[in-house]
Amino acid sequence: MARWCNSSTSQHLLLLLFVAILSSFQTFEASKEPKLSNLQFYMHDIVIGPNPTAIRVAPSQPLNFSWTDPIAAMFGSIYVIDDPLTATPDPKSTVVGRAQGIYAMTSLGHEFSLLMTLTYSFISGPYNGSSISVVGRNPVMRDVREMPIIGGTGVFQLARGYCLAHTHSSDGADAVIWYNVTVLHY
Repeated sequence: MARWCNSSTSQHLLLLLFVAILSSFQTFEASKEPKLSNLQFYMHDIVIGPNPTAIRVAPSQPLNFSWTDPIAAMFGSIYVIDDPLTATPDPKSTVVGRAQGIYAMTSLGHEFSLLMTLTYSFISGPYNGSSISVVGRNPVMRDVREMPIIGGTGVFQLARGYCLAHTHSSDGADAVIWYNVTVLHY
């Protein structure tokens, strides 16, 4: 019985396959020029009322700290969101997308902050069908917060960049957040 290839030949074939795959990735990167896009939109996070867009799915549990501190009392709470993104602060303005994901209260009282894991999915305009993903710390009480963009889909494939968030207005737990997004993509 004849052997079609020996182990040395198999290793050479695997090496050639690996080199071919690697060179295709390098060709993709080299053949496309990166684009820089700037987007601005408003996120409407509604926690209170008959039609909330953010729901607490995990309440905080008592630990060994004072519940008299309202920030510490929220520590550990987790919210799931599906917030509309609009062109202007007016909730009746054009909806350009949705912010979908999770944020968790990550402060024990020193600075009110969230850990946000969100995908901004666009449903109109030049970015229709595309999305960007943001994961990072959001120190809510600061005037401007910066969070990293870690990826994207559609027009925003291989995205990286950052977004700046500024609370445009708030009414109790409900807020309208202005986002200024700078994204590098291919």
